[in-house]
Amino acid sequence: MAAAFILLSLLFVWSLMSDRMSRWSITAPIAFAVAGAVLAGGDQAAIHVDVDTHTFQRCVEIVLAVMLFTDATEARGYERLGRSVGEGRLLGLALPASIVLGTLVGAALFPGTSWWLLAVAALVVMPADLAPVLNLLRDERVPLRVRAALNVEGGFNDGLISPLFVFCVANLVSAEGETFADLVLNVVRGAVYAVLVGAALGLLAAGLVRKAQEVGWAGPVGLRVAGLALPFLAYTASSSAGGNGFVAAFVTGLCYTRTARPADDDHLRLVHDVSHLMALAVWFAFGVLIVDEFAHGISLSVIAYAVLALTVVRFVPVVAALTGSGFSGAERAAVGWLGPRGVTSIVFAVLAYTQLPDGEAAFVVKVTCATVLLSLVAHGVTMEPIARWFARHASQDAGDRESGC
Repeated sequence: MAAAFILLSLLFVWSLMSDRMSRWSITAPIAFAVAGAVLAGGDQAAIHVDVDTHTFQRCVEIVLAVMLFTDATEARGYERLGRSVGEGRLLGLALPASIVLGTLVGAALFPGTSWWLLAVAALVVMPADLAPVLNLLRDERVPLRVRAALNVEGGFNDGLISPLFVFCVANLVSAEGETFADLVLNVVRGAVYAVLVGAALGLLAAGLVRKAQEVGWAGPVGLRVAGLALPFLAYTASSSAGGNGFVAAFVTGLCYTRTARPADDDHLRLVHDVSHLMALAVWFAFGVLIVDEFAHGISLSVIAYAVLALTVVRFVPVVAALTGSGFSGAERAAVGWLGPRGVTSIVFAVLAYTQLPDGEAAFVVKVTCATVLLSLVAHGVTMEPIARWFARHASQDAGDRESGC
């Protein structure tokens, strides 16, 4: 009871002060990660969080499913640009190249490590998540095309990586007698079932929502509750059918938001708020993981991997992929640098922690904690200078045009 009181008090106080704290670059991820480290980290913790339990694993799976659904509903609405935001290049070229490069960097820094384990680590640390720099999406000083590219990439990359993550983990923990072909078939079957379940559920839900609106059966509150239920329905239905619950939740969100088309997005506000609340819980658990994993220090190899994952491994593929796409050099550099890591990486790391043997699990968690922690600091500090740079150069360009006139 005392632990619940502490957590709820922390949530209440933060909610009242969040806007003021954000002006001081103290974001929700930073605040709740620090709270987790202070309150639940170490041997003398005030709150006990056991990440080894089956219940905890199931909870983070649900969190990821809800986040994938909300990501799918957010990665849209940029039609006014009238042109591509580079999503095809980012997801089809830069993301695979980053994963391959991350695996090779891991092989160089951690010689003798299984290639499957290195691939799992790369899949965990490479997905971008804008939660640590959420204010960036509303900062009009940054070009809309840059914000759109980052938002669409962040919305889709974790959905694409999910089946690959499941496949690589399966290769590390496969039961005796299972062949490589069996594992491939299982992953493909799970993905196909998930797409079918997700598409059917999303389209059916969209049709029912339109009908309910037309005949006046449901008001705003009812529609918001229905929207909240969808990711949970998708995850449980797909899992029961032998499909990938994560992929199903993502596909459900895609199909639902593109066919329901209600008067506004108010019906999705509740599921987005719940997703945000779940994300805060994940950041709290992240603080616990940091203390537990780094209590006895951190190796230079892990630090080097985190630095390279946030810089070269992402920056080079992104800039190369966007070359010739209409982005300016500064815009390509901004998209390449502004790829913060957050809740998605933490959730994948927790899933790896609960499924892999102790040594392999510790490796994935260590590189993830180092990468996400470094991202919190580096991207949080540089976001404002980047926005100011774009604003200054936009003003200079406007002044040059007026002088030319």
